[in-house]
Amino acid sequence: MDAATRVCAPSGVAWNGISWANVRRHVRRLQTRIVKATQEGRHNKARSLQWLLTHSFSGKALAVKRVTENKGKNTPGVDKVTWKTPGAKTNAIASLKRRGYSPLPLRRVYIPKKNGKTRPLGIPVMKCRAMQALHLLALEPIAETTADPNSYGFRPERSTADAGGNVSILWLSEQTRNGC
Repeated sequence: MDAATRVCAPSGVAWNGISWANVRRHVRRLQTRIVKATQEGRHNKARSLQWLLTHSFSGKALAVKRVTENKGKNTPGVDKVTWKTPGAKTNAIASLKRRGYSPLPLRRVYIPKKNGKTRPLGIPVMKCRAMQALHLLALEPIAETTADPNSYGFRPERSTADAGGNVSILWLSEQTRNGC
């Protein structure tokens, strides 16, 4: 392991030696603290907890894990790099630093539509995807805390069935209130 990895990872930790239960627990604990600080109106505390999450080994490791184990894990960006080996994933954790980071351009791919035309798709490089996943871990607790409770579009743990169930409950309560 190089010095950059030792700085951000506990000493001697390799990709295969990471305790994922502990990583998830640490990230979940920080996210819970962010939610509580937001609910209490302590925005500076929430911001400092977000900084802590985005700079922690656990946050970076979970972000890299999500990027390397999803459906697009074999799709490279403009740099043609994918993180397939445990060593590459460990180095990726060490490379997630805000200082000196600038996103690379997207790789443009055109995919066919049903009507015979094509639509453009932008594919970011692995590092950009990991940075997005890392910052999502920090932003999602606040977004879910402050969002409208009746909003269901593109929200985690929510579906169209939840929206339909909520509509029927509201309709029944309205009917009961009107005496129908």
